[in-house]
Amino acid sequence: MQAAIQIPRTVARYWRIVLILASGLQAAEPPANLLRRAAARETETARIQSNYTYRQTVTLEELDSHGALAGEYREVRDIVFSPTQERTEQLVGKPFLTLRNLKMTEEDFRDIREIQPFLLTNDQAFLYESKYRGEEIMDGVSCYVMEIRPRQLLEGQRLFEGLLWIEQSDFSIIRSEGQAVPQIRTTQQENLFPHFTTIRRKVAGGYWFPVMTYGDDTLYFRSGPQRERLTIRYTDYKRFGTDTTITFASPERQ
Repeated sequence: MQAAIQIPRTVARYWRIVLILASGLQAAEPPANLLRRAAARETETARIQSNYTYRQTVTLEELDSHGALAGEYREVRDIVFSPTQERTEQLVGKPFLTLRNLKMTEEDFRDIREIQPFLLTNDQAFLYESKYRGEEIMDGVSCYVMEIRPRQLLEGQRLFEGLLWIEQSDFSIIRSEGQAVPQIRTTQQENLFPHFTTIRRKVAGGYWFPVMTYGDDTLYFRSGPQRERLTIRYTDYKRFGTDTTITFASPERQ
């Protein structure tokens, strides 16, 4: 996001990742090649997901200093994959826009496509280094917790930095928490990005698809802090050639 008004004054941008090093996390030796096994499962998940259409609803709210709604961006898109797994999008109606202090950027829309519903496939895994953080029960599922971050960031890249919860039984990623990187700051502009959590639910065949992304973060622009609340819902999963709709119970925000 960009601030609508820029003031040439430096303010540090702070952000957090909650490392789950306590409260139920147990120290243990990681399984061999955890990153590689998770990437192999993610690659298969991406292949299966490319046989489904779904609806993506994005809502971005900007909040004032009292926590009241001050502006909003909302859009709905239908997502379709071609037989060659190329993604296409179709807007449903017109976007709703009343944002006053924030401006959606090309990087924001790219993050909505690629980073918030992040899939750590084989062709992505080599871009990251990983650190094992232990084990945790997440949503009733026994998981390994792994922290990943980019090995390096090249100009124009958008990558993920944060935590992944990996199901122990088959190495499916069931949850991710982190941030799109890098933050973009130059003398001419600031383009800052919120911390978020994406949760998945299991569909037919045992594969986990994203069902919701949410974030509530404060972006520290030079012009001052701006709190925003992001929600992305992924609904109406339908397999090509069938009338079957995959539905999910509403996930709880934790």
